[in-house]
Amino acid sequence: MRYLVTGGQMKAVDRYTIETIGIPSLVLMERAAAAVADTVEQEADRLYGTADGKTAGKCSIWAVCGTGNNGADGVAAARILHNKGYQVTVILAGDQMKGTREFGIQKGIAEKLDMQLVEWKDFLPGRCDILIDAVFGVGLGREVEGEYREVIDMMGRSGARTIVAVDMPSGIHSDNGQVMGCGVKADVTVTFGYEKRGSVLYPGRSFCGRVLVKDIGFPPQSLKAAGTPAFTYGREDLDRIPERPEYSNKGTFGKVLVAAGSPGMGGAAYLCAKSAYAMGAGLVKILTAEENRQLLQQLLPEAILAICDTRDEEAFHKAVERECAWADVLVLGPGIGQRDDSYTLVREFLMNAYVPIVLDADGLNVIAAHGELTQYFTENIIITPHLGEMSRLTGLPVSRIQKELAETAAAYSARYGIQCVLKDAATVVTGRENQCYINSSGNSAMAKAGSGDVLAGTIAGLLALGEDPFDAAVLGVHLHGTAGDRIRERKGPHGLLAGELAQEIGYLSRKDEQGQTYGQR
Repeated sequence: MRYLVTGGQMKAVDRYTIETIGIPSLVLMERAAAAVADTVEQEADRLYGTADGKTAGKCSIWAVCGTGNNGADGVAAARILHNKGYQVTVILAGDQMKGTREFGIQKGIAEKLDMQLVEWKDFLPGRCDILIDAVFGVGLGREVEGEYREVIDMMGRSGARTIVAVDMPSGIHSDNGQVMGCGVKADVTVTFGYEKRGSVLYPGRSFCGRVLVKDIGFPPQSLKAAGTPAFTYGREDLDRIPERPEYSNKGTFGKVLVAAGSPGMGGAAYLCAKSAYAMGAGLVKILTAEENRQLLQQLLPEAILAICDTRDEEAFHKAVERECAWADVLVLGPGIGQRDDSYTLVREFLMNAYVPIVLDADGLNVIAAHGELTQYFTENIIITPHLGEMSRLTGLPVSRIQKELAETAAAYSARYGIQCVLKDAATVVTGRENQCYINSSGNSAMAKAGSGDVLAGTIAGLLALGEDPFDAAVLGVHLHGTAGDRIRERKGPHGLLAGELAQEIGYLSRKDEQGQTYGQR
């Protein structure tokens, strides 16, 4: 697990470390500069095919520095490289008279060492192997314009073979990953202490390149000053998949009811049910339309089949009560359409189910059209909307939701006391105790029909294994993305099919003789 902080939270960590713990700002800065310089040396060795810093006399480095503490980091890193013999030019951007104390100190040291410092407007570009971007860092809160826009444009036209960003690429918002008018596209981002939310959320994620998190001395207790940071999982977190005890039977691993599939939409029910089984559920029953019977019996004979008929309301009500009494987990919505009987289906299950519910797809569209159904929401409900569905649920435009993914999901979770899985290129999960998970697995190959049905079934399978709703949502999202990454590694970015995701998820809990899971290799 890795923590993800906003710019404000990182400043709180920094302030606590300096003011409460007593570690001087310049000590932290020197460690940060050393981390950047070390990364630049590694990149120089990679570019020139050498090792052990033997590229110093060949490599041309530009350090483009603002006048804040991010710029001070950049000047200090340039000084370390200069002292090792690298050809370093420090390009200064912004009003130096308004620079921070630390910037003034670092600039003064550089001047005493006769380093090459030049105002960006006076700089005559030449060859650049590595460009260090140290203009803004995490402090940017408004659109980039005027002189700074010209500086960022200059960096984009530098022809640098590698760009190394300090803390965050300039122009990228550290909280939400938005491009603030323009931004630097880095190959490597060296960030300090903790990853920033904006490096995991899109579009910032595509601007950061490879993110390296460097420890520069923030004590662990300093994180408490940040409140509740977001978090993400890596492949090491596959160990969180629940163990399967040897002494057990199918009832041990839970019963999942999948209420899905209007006539002709049996595929959604199949993918969801198959994924629940792949994740480890002991029994899966599909409640669907009569027209889907033959298809589902052929595709997934392991599933129990029940037919959904809403025409006789009294009989249907009794059937719902019976199925709710049977199930340990309910998936409600994939492929049910938005007809009148879809409303009846959703209403009856929300009124009668007292087990965890994964509310997905058309189930959410029914909720959006009939807001009174939210009165049946409980803490056991997990909703899994994509951006369009979230827009219908909240009334907010998609463009705003894209810019405020975590905030939108958190607000909806808090309003109804539920777990929200807001699906995007970087899916966000919010819920229990105001926690926020931002997914860092997955890729664009997964943007295919049926992928959401697989996710709903995966989460349901984890619920059936006894996971808490929030933990099931988080781990399900991570596993879903990891499966997509594994398939892309084998097949490339275009050929993935949703059914393969379900199969791959089934492999992820497999361990070798050393206890390492299949997905960690």
